[in-house]
Amino acid sequence: MSFIRSPATIFGTLILSAIAGSTYHLRSHHIYNHEESEARLDEIEGTLRGHIGLIEESLDRLEGKATEADRGKKMNAYYGKRGRDEKNN
Repeated sequence: MSFIRSPATIFGTLILSAIAGSTYHLRSHHIYNHEESEARLDEIEGTLRGHIGLIEESLDRLEGKATEADRGKKMNAYYGKRGRDEKNN
């Protein structure tokens, strides 16, 4: 049991513990940042979809295809349709 008390074993154990602890810490930060990034991208995607709907409605009005009752339907349809809801995980 003298090998447990040797300085090389103690330092080796400390180094392995430090590596394991830092790996766990960095992994938790990576997971948190990934979730935050997904949330931001979902918000941006919804905003872009809403803008696309507004642009298509404006184009329809300019071409004379849209009526007053159609106003806001495309924007709501595009904005309400999110990519996260479409994914099959």
